[in-house]
Amino acid sequence: MQNLPLPAGRCVRLRAFVWARMRGAAIAAIGLSAFALAAAPAHAEAVKAPAECSALQAKYPQFKGKTLVNAINPHTPGYETIDPKDPSKYIGFDIDLGETIGGCLGFTLTYKPVTFAALLTTLQAGQADIVISDIYATEERAKAADFITYSKVFDGVLVAKGNPKKITGINASLCGTIAAENTGYVEVPLIQALGPQCKAVGKAEPEIQLYDNNQNCIQAILAGRADTYINDVNTVDSAVKAYPDKLEKAAAVTIPYSVGIAVPKGKTDFRDAVMAALVILQKAGIHTALLKKNGLPVENLEAPRLLVAK
Repeated sequence: MQNLPLPAGRCVRLRAFVWARMRGAAIAAIGLSAFALAAAPAHAEAVKAPAECSALQAKYPQFKGKTLVNAINPHTPGYETIDPKDPSKYIGFDIDLGETIGGCLGFTLTYKPVTFAALLTTLQAGQADIVISDIYATEERAKAADFITYSKVFDGVLVAKGNPKKITGINASLCGTIAAENTGYVEVPLIQALGPQCKAVGKAEPEIQLYDNNQNCIQAILAGRADTYINDVNTVDSAVKAYPDKLEKAAAVTIPYSVGIAVPKGKTDFRDAVMAALVILQKAGIHTALLKKNGLPVENLEAPRLLVAK
């Protein structure tokens, strides 16, 4: 995935974040008595998968027994984060979802932590086989990978306690403010597009600071370097819960995207197998149960659909 270009003259601060080497992650058993799926012993207890998964493994035998790599940016609470009890492991909805899809198709997953902006480039370079990491599926990103969507998108607007700049959304209230965002996030061009509107009312266009993960964006507000951070509403809610005396959610907004699983272009058999497994998991109620397990709203669930470049 290519970083989104900023217009000339825009003030941008890029903070590098270097990751230490990590081993493949493991997750705890899902605890869904009728619905838990088979996975390698290093990841979860081996249990019986839904009957439909056996038919899928027979239809797509090329994936059974394989170990695949999932590229993730493990800084999104509820979706994928480092396990605070064991820094060699990852936890969250996307981790659970990937493990259950793997169990249904007979493959296991290891993990490659990268910056958000490097998720799709890592996939394109063949260093990962799949990306399940709360990444929004867009027409632009579909030029780099095929997407299987699985969740609706609701963004939250994170601000300092009391909302001193009176920010109300991705609108003219952002004029003259500083927004901290992740490199490559879809919110960046939405904020950039406010420039003409701000100029028309005699105000400065929003300034954007770019970071490599959610935590650095949140810290920018806590440190007073930025006025807002706009991202998935569950991430914003988690930040408010962690710092209730310092942060608040100014508003919730909808944007016209869905969260998707990214797979390499040209590997249509793998794409179709993953989508078929996801349909089975939703039909069996597993997808909903995993949302509840990880404290995410069940209304986020969306019937799978394909998004590929036209």
